[in-house]
Amino acid sequence: MAETKTTVTAATAKASSHQPKKSSNLFAALAVPICLVIGFLFYFFVLGNPANFQGGTTEGHPVESGIGKWFATVYKGGLIVPILISVLLICLTFVIERFLYLSKAKGKFSGSELVRKVQFHLANRNIDAALAECDKQKGSVGNVLKAGLKKYKEMISNTELDTDQKILTIKNEIEETTALELPMMEKNLVFLSTIASVATLLGLFGTVLGMIRAFAAMSTGGAPDSAQLAGGISEALINTALGIGTSAVAIIMYNFFTTNIDSITYAIDESGFTLTQSFAANHK
Repeated sequence: MAETKTTVTAATAKASSHQPKKSSNLFAALAVPICLVIGFLFYFFVLGNPANFQGGTTEGHPVESGIGKWFATVYKGGLIVPILISVLLICLTFVIERFLYLSKAKGKFSGSELVRKVQFHLANRNIDAALAECDKQKGSVGNVLKAGLKKYKEMISNTELDTDQKILTIKNEIEETTALELPMMEKNLVFLSTIASVATLLGLFGTVLGMIRAFAAMSTGGAPDSAQLAGGISEALINTALGIGTSAVAIIMYNFFTTNIDSITYAIDESGFTLTQSFAANHK
């Protein structure tokens, strides 16, 4: 009973040490509203700057050349545009955050290379050198391997368990550490997957509003107002372009990150197999 309590306490302590920090959760909570504020400020004060328009008013036509022309054109896309700009900023924010974290999770060198080095040291029965390699790698694979190696070293001197029980204990330690590492690698990817769908829908919504405006101009009595007709079509196309572009960025980066996570996960699985097979071969 006492042994069970000790095991549970140790597992709880390990889980607590791997829990996401409050600062990380705070980052996710603050990123969305900050990006929304920046998006709307950019729309009204940069895109809507009177200097981008002839006559100094936002009701005028865009200038014929220069970046001001493009700013004025995007500004006329309507109030869905600042929302789409904010969504794009949110997407880029989490792309940068995940890129930095996964770069750190990969470590100083590849997980496959670490597994080969550890395998070499275990073949020579040099566990301390294998642990040193894990410290050098400083990635998720290194963290999992280090936990497994510590249990590996502990099982060598254990005289109460048989070989199969020792291997099972090492395997459980690796699985437990892996279960704590994987959620941190997948953290915040839900934002990218959500944006991939929502950005397209927002762009479509803005497109529909623009087409309503265009057809409303055509339905007026007499000759259609060509300026309003062109403005409605322009609004529709601007929203379409922003929505599709943001969605494309989110999809590409989501797939990029999941591919990287899969490669790290494969290296972790390989490391677990290496440890158990090494123990079975060297410590029968």
